[in-house]
Amino acid sequence: MTANQPYRYDVDTTAAEVQAGHGSIDDGAETGVTVSIAGRLMLRRTQGKLAFGTLDDGSARIQLFAMAKSTPDFEGFCSLSIGDWIGVAGEVMKTRRGELSVRVDSWTLLASTERSFPDKFHGITEQDTRFRQRYLDLWVTEGARDTFVLRSRLMSLTRRFLEDEKFLEVETPVFHPIPGGALARPFTTHHNALDQEMFLRVAPELYLKRLVVGGFPRVFEIARVFRNEGLSTRHNPEFTMLEWYQAYADWNDTMALAERLIEHLAVELTGSAVVTYAGREVDLTTPWPRAALDELIAEHAGVEVGLEQPIDELRAIADRLDVHVEPHHGPGKLILEIYEKTVEPNLWGPVFVTDYPREVSPLSRGHRDHPGFTERFEAIVAGRELLNGFSELTDPVEQRQRFDEQVSQRDAGDDEAMVVDEDYLRALDYGLPPTGGIGIGIDRLVMLLADVTTIRDVILFPTLRPEVAPATVAVTATPGEVTVTAEKAAEPEGGEA
Repeated sequence: MTANQPYRYDVDTTAAEVQAGHGSIDDGAETGVTVSIAGRLMLRRTQGKLAFGTLDDGSARIQLFAMAKSTPDFEGFCSLSIGDWIGVAGEVMKTRRGELSVRVDSWTLLASTERSFPDKFHGITEQDTRFRQRYLDLWVTEGARDTFVLRSRLMSLTRRFLEDEKFLEVETPVFHPIPGGALARPFTTHHNALDQEMFLRVAPELYLKRLVVGGFPRVFEIARVFRNEGLSTRHNPEFTMLEWYQAYADWNDTMALAERLIEHLAVELTGSAVVTYAGREVDLTTPWPRAALDELIAEHAGVEVGLEQPIDELRAIADRLDVHVEPHHGPGKLILEIYEKTVEPNLWGPVFVTDYPREVSPLSRGHRDHPGFTERFEAIVAGRELLNGFSELTDPVEQRQRFDEQVSQRDAGDDEAMVVDEDYLRALDYGLPPTGGIGIGIDRLVMLLADVTTIRDVILFPTLRPEVAPATVAVTATPGEVTVTAEKAAEPEGGEA
């Protein structure tokens, strides 16, 4: 219980520092160095008048060595529970069996665990419990903490890389008066004081480009974004997106900077530009190959597709390839759906897929050599999209036309289509210089470099279905009779996408 536990504890070292400073001492040696350390007790065993424990302080694990003749309240130490937080002071030494240890000359219970703590041998076997009780998962699942340390380092390295490239980090609104910046279904909320419907941002793009109009030529944001979509191994409704915009640049400049950044992160975080993902190597060495979307369809699906083909012919091709389409899909959307079903999952990459149809790229500038298509690219790595970028559309008249087309698609049933953003159009009226922009999925990038296959392993607290309550027991008593009724809470409808 917490009543008699201390308010603080003086710590002067970490387990990792003890290992680094004293790991090479001889077996059975004493150092004469006394340390004060604290953490969770993760293993304990007693052998007569000796007791051993394993302390994990978040940096590493170190053995505790307690002796009945010198450890205060030796019996109390032996009765500690796995998972208890303790502070220990004592000399650094190595046992005769060669185990670097801290001798328990004094110890303090800092916080007791009132629930059974999973041990290191069995861990947490239920995946749902791992993600729902991350505070346990981080202790007992091997590598769980390492993944989030890697994620933190990735964010820091990314900031440093872009700042060295003269980019300015900015913050833009999370609440938007209208949804925009990506083809996605938004979350809605209500601002009481303004009596106004608001939307959680699906992307920071339109605000970042307003800043380029305002005179910041290179801006970036590591933004939390929200999309009202299903759950899967690669989708979470709230996730982290890196977006940057660079004035006087086009898609070629943006692709070159993106591949340099990702190669740099791979080398810094894993030691090599060649990483292993799901048992296969991925070579992130620059430059990455580029291939047009329609050419990849011809290569992988064996069919020729083009915007000039009759829509019925494209629908027939989609049907033959078992590609689901909607009645409101135009030629560009049909081509994209065919690509995503027949090509993208089969690209190991990395590869820049280029030349996306205008219909599905409402913010991208038209291709200078390929009418009907845009200077948009996606990088595909290990069969999934890692980033999306393009030469930005800067013409306010054409941008209005694109918004109007999006409204028509929304009216036809596409609830992910954009709406007209009048203020953004007003900003374009003041002039947006040639600009290259990009959005990189930070969570998927961490998945790649940490070699994990589900997004829930790289988000500390992922979105989950509501927890099913345990059976409730109602007890009613009458003279001479007791009735026990058990009711199981109803399962929520629906499941993961």
